[in-house]
Amino acid sequence: MSFAIRASCLAAAMLLCGATAASAADPIKLQMYYPIAVGGKISHTVDTLVADFEKIHPDIDIQPVYTGDYATTVTKALTAFRGGNAPQLAVIGDIEVYSLIDAGAIVPISDLASDAAGKTWIDGFYPAFIRHIQNKVWDIPFQRSTVVLYWNKQAFTHAGLDGNTPPANWQQVVDFGKKLVVHDTKGVTQWGIEIPSTPTGYWTFQGIAATNGSRLDNGQGTVVAFNTPANRETLQWLTDLARKYHVSPSGAIAWSTTPQDFIDGKTAMMVTTTGNLTTVRENAKFPFGVAMLPEKTQRGSPTGGGNLYVFKNSSAEQQQAAMAFIRWVSEPEQAARWSIATGYVATSPAAWETNVMKAYVQQVPQALVAREQLKYSQPELSTYNSVQIQEILNHAIEAAVTQTQTAQQALESAQKQADRLLKPYQ
Repeated sequence: MSFAIRASCLAAAMLLCGATAASAADPIKLQMYYPIAVGGKISHTVDTLVADFEKIHPDIDIQPVYTGDYATTVTKALTAFRGGNAPQLAVIGDIEVYSLIDAGAIVPISDLASDAAGKTWIDGFYPAFIRHIQNKVWDIPFQRSTVVLYWNKQAFTHAGLDGNTPPANWQQVVDFGKKLVVHDTKGVTQWGIEIPSTPTGYWTFQGIAATNGSRLDNGQGTVVAFNTPANRETLQWLTDLARKYHVSPSGAIAWSTTPQDFIDGKTAMMVTTTGNLTTVRENAKFPFGVAMLPEKTQRGSPTGGGNLYVFKNSSAEQQQAAMAFIRWVSEPEQAARWSIATGYVATSPAAWETNVMKAYVQQVPQALVAREQLKYSQPELSTYNSVQIQEILNHAIEAAVTQTQTAQQALESAQKQADRLLKPYQ
């Protein structure tokens, strides 16, 4: 072999070695869709968690993509999946699992963690946060919540009420609310209560309906029960809070502005997610309490929030990397840290046993309410065609509270529309 040929071969070998070394050094890249739907510094916390994970896993590079609310996030994720450009992992609403399965978009987590250690890990979460579909677990709880009542203790005292005693039932909501409404010459300056009805009114409606003994679906994603006596009574009561009792603003009440109204003293009570606890705690200038939802016939609340999913069109290497992040971020220490930073419910009993969580609940006992409410909670409304089904119920609730339809008319229409959409799955 000539010198020139030998030199050429040596150069090629060196280039190949260099390329191999560079390839080995390249991290596994993951894109993670994340919904920003609740106020506060959540995106900063997500960025910090990702950065901390990458420090101990320098071979994995995660890019969070903030995608809007839950409905927008699942729509974007499914569009990207159908276009062959899905994220490798995402935080998407727990309720979207049937639609994601139906689209063939996700890999069951229980298939990716099928050994004994993986099964033990999955079994370590609160059962209220885990769905078993087709004998598999498809997603892992991350930012989970329940619907709770917040009340302004100072406003209660000014109204002659016991600041440490929230309303225990629907009748007390009305009775307390009448005392809490404050007027001046221009009108109402403080309402008794705000219960959001738009744009995701179905969730708060489900919470109130649960306290009246209602469930909105069959737990299999195929049938809904919207037009029932208990639900009609619930929707009528929500409408009556403004129209009949005058303790709440008339018309639709926005989810996004309710926490700020509470912080600003525009309402003495509000119903919202536990995920707003940190925002309220950091911004309210008055003592406040958190309580389980007032009951009509029983305790109740839906669980809510987002879970971690792994998408099918990612490589095996990417799926393993995604699972490494999911396992790490759901460890008790990280789950406790996330709960403290956001107000979401720590997703496992082990997280509540960490020293940092024990110290936190000593300072913020309101955080314990959601955990205690889990024993009374039901899964959030979840079906095939979930986005459309939710919108149908959202429109029905808005129609009732804006008086364009009666509660019965609105729910009758919603039931018929939902039945048509779900018929192919029955």
